Amino acid sequence: MFTIGCDPELFLKKGDDFVCAWGLIPGDKKNPHPVEGGSVQVDGFAVEFNTPPVKNEDEFVMSVNKLIQELYKLCPGYSIEATPVAEFSMEYIKSQPEEARELGCDPDYNAWEDGQIFPKPNGEVPFRTGAGHFHIGWTENEIPEDPDHFARCIQLTKQLDFFLGLPSVILDKDKKRREMYGKAGCFRPKPYGVEYRTLSNFWVDNEKVQRLLFKNIHKAIELLMEGEHLYLKGDIQDVINNSDEEKALWLCNKYGINYEV
Repeated sequence: MFTIGCDPELFLKKGDDFVCAWGLIPGDKKNPHPVEGGSVQVDGFAVEFNTPPVKNEDEFVMSVNKLIQELYKLCPGYSIEATPVAEFSMEYIKSQPEEARELGCDPDYNAWEDGQIFPKPNGEVPFRTGAGHFHIGWTENEIPEDPDHFARCIQLTKQLDFFLGLPSVILDKDKKRREMYGKAGCFRPKPYGVEYRTLSNFWVDNEKVQRLLFKNIHKAIELLMEGEHLYLKGDIQDVINNSDEEKALWLCNKYGINYEV
């Protein structure tokens, strides 16, 4: 049996303006702040919450929505926005602490290029991006760099590109985030399994989309375990990287991948 969790990044707004979350809530990458139902932290300019690993759809949806409410409790007077891109002036970005400005502390790997490391994104741009990563667990205490474990992470990530990446091209109308993050096949190996890092946060505040993606993860793994490796049927990097909605629709319909909410 496998588990599913997530750690989406959201943005704070004061009135009409996005603001850097640094210093506004407790917790960071090294020391997440425990709250009821999970934990929260600052991640760059964004706020992030971490759900526990769960096994069923209702638990997942309840965890996500509970932690959004926990963030609101910690951020009175601010709105919390699940937007893939938040615009900031360069002057404002440069006025923030170095820790807030830093991008890409740990490497991201490309499943379609045999696990090669993606180049570190350029932070000298007047915006920041919000991710909606999924964590899939099936083991424990693995060494992330172990070749066998790494190969399994690559295999599942490619399969998830069909079941999550392609629907995201249809459902996520933002195109700008992929200038920095969210390329096809983006993952990090973990001791418990894999972190799938292609999606933005577009799904976080929509329960119907939450449920759709959870079901699609299950379907991806189910077919993989049955020997149905969709990722062998074609390289879909360009479709995802170029946000080719027409081709994504064609592929989803051809292979029976659900994208309707």
